[in-house]
Formats: sequence, C-alpha cells, structure tokens
Amino acid sequence: MIGRRHQVALALTALLAAAAACTNQEREGTAASANPAPPAAQGFTLVASGDVLPHASVVERAGFDAGGNGYNFRPMLSGIEPVVSRADVALCHLEMVHEGDRNGHPASTAPPQIAWGLAATGYDSCSTASEHALDDGDSFQRTLAAMDQAGLRHTGTARNESEARSVPMLKAGPAKVAHLSYTYAGDQHPLGAGPAWAVNQVDEQRMIADARAARKAGADVVVVSVHWGTAWQDAPDQLQLTLAQRLTASQSAGRPDIDLILGTGAHVPQAYEKVNGTWVVYGMGDQVAGEMYNDQGARDSRGDESTIGRFTFAPPARPGARWEITRAEALPQVFDLDAGRALDLGQAIAGGAELAAARDRIQDVVLSRGAAKDGLLIER
Repeated sequence: MIGRRHQVALALTALLAAAAACTNQEREGTAASANPAPPAAQGFTLVASGDVLPHASVVERAGFDAGGNGYNFRPMLSGIEPVVSRADVALCHLEMVHEGDRNGHPASTAPPQIAWGLAATGYDSCSTASEHALDDGDSFQRTLAAMDQAGLRHTGTARNESEARSVPMLKAGPAKVAHLSYTYAGDQHPLGAGPAWAVNQVDEQRMIADARAARKAGADVVVVSVHWGTAWQDAPDQLQLTLAQRLTASQSAGRPDIDLILGTGAHVPQAYEKVNGTWVVYGMGDQVAGEMYNDQGARDSRGDESTIGRFTFAPPARPGARWEITRAEALPQVFDLDAGRALDLGQAIAGGAELAAARDRIQDVVLSRGAAKDGLLIER
C-alpha cells in the first residue's frame, strides 16, 4: 500500500491535472464542488473543525518546519487554510494547554506557537473547555495569554470570574456570533484542581441560560461547542443524543436559543444531524494529532480523521426570526502523520486508495443519522 508521505506528492500532482476536470459522478447526499456556494445577500459563512492535539511528534514536526528556530505550526495547516481563511468566521478546538518552553512535559501540553499557527491559518476563535483544560496546574492561563497575543479569541476557560461571565462575541459579516464552550467532567473525564469558574462544565440549564444571555447581549447567532461523547465510538452516545434534543428544543419568544452545536472529544468523526430544526455535529474528530491508540491499545487511523463543518447563514426573513442555515457541508480531512500535514480530502483524493477509503469511511459516518435528507453536502 502506498505510504501517506508519497500520497501527498501524488495529490499535488493530481490537483494540476484535475483542475480542468469536472466530477459528474456523485454519491447520494454529496456535493460536487469543493468551494463554498456564494452566501445569501448579507449572510455569512462559518467553518468549524475538530480537536487540535499537538502530541510530541506534531511538536517535533513544527520544530522542523521552523528550521530549528522555535516552532512553526502554519505549514501543517496549509492544506486547509483556503477553506478556513475564506470563511467569515472560523472556529477551532484547542484541547491541550500551553507549556511555555518546556517541550513535552507533560504529554498534555504544547508550545504556545500553536496559537499563532491557528490564527495565521485564519481561525478567529477556539473553544478550550475539555478534560485537559486544567492539566499542569495554571497552564490554562498561559494558554489564554498566548491566544490573546496571537489575536485568537477563546471561550470555555477563564482566568477570573469576570472573564468566565463574559459573552464571547465575533463579527461575521453583518452578524454577531456568540461562541460558547463546555465540557463533560466526571469519573471518566476528570478535571484537574482549579476554581469552579475556570472551566465551563456541561449543565443543561446553565448552557441555555448562557445562550439566552448572549442573545440579550446582541448575538444574532449562538454557537455552542461541546466536548463530549464516548471515545472511539462512531455513534453518538445517549448523553449526546439527550443533551442535543434538550438544547435544540429550548426557545425564547418562538426562536431557538441555540443555532448550531459543534461536538468534539470522541477522537473520531461522528454524525451530523438536524435536531428540532438545528444542525448538530456530534463529533468532528481530531484535526491535528500524533499517532492515536484506541481503548484496546491498538493504533487506530480514525484518530487522525475529521471533518470541517461549513455552514452558510442567511439573515432572518422577518424581524425576530432566526438566522437560517441555507447550506450545510462536511469537508472530510485527514492528518498525514508522515508528512505532518492536514489534508483536505476533497482536494487530495487523487493521492491514492488509502485516502479514498478514509474519505468514504468519514462520509458513511457523517451521513449515518440521515443528514443527507436534510440537505447536508459532502465535499468530493
């Protein structure tokens, strides 16, 4: 089987040949275009991606890409930069905390240059609530400081109570988008020691209250990122399904309190589904990660697969109505461990059978709860 390092070179060559070609054979529920449709007048596009887990091998690659002078994470994200940078607002999920200059200690930390790499790629805000948020003591404070310096907004963790109560607001064309972030915690996902306000934990009533507060603060669209799910399970678990149902059912004055739910944490891609008229991504998978091992201790390539969700919003048809998602897309991607690069599988698919199989596997999972009938498109 051809290695991924060689696949990258093949993919680049194939792109030149494919530029003049037009794909006319599509599977049901998939899209023919790799480019976003023009947004509706006065609307905007939002993209969101999965867990960024810069393990030791990823950090080593960033050091190599920097030529021995610090770390440069931008090259490994260059393959998805066109998708991210063209969106009006782009959201990521940073699961690891920043360690300062202490490379590799402990395993759940990463250099602060990752924040600069994400910002340079075009990301506007990162959710930071996860079970690793309080790893290494007060590292989460260094994480937020590094993100501030890079101009990358953040939500889900806080340095003080005032920051914890603030409403993160992003500009997306003519709209204001609130980005909220929460994580499950407990026996299976323990948090380190820290103040209660340091990390937003999943609580249905609190999440709804926060969404309503964001709306009162002027948010046109409320996006909720949730770190949840059972690791290595393709299907959403009962906790995910129940919380998704309850959050999307919540309304104020006939308008949903939450407009989009983005899930991370399971380490594998999971389904997209429209629940009570609101899109839910149960799991986007790992966008950047080193070698991943499942619960049986076996190397599992699914841990390097993910999707980028791309949503086109149109303004309300009447005052007081919601901003509607008029186009929903899932863009399959894989992190090539040999090359240290995130690959957009819609663009790199000519690279070989292994990449094609990964794309098909991701597509099957994404569409497993009937998203195709609600109009979800898969980049081809």
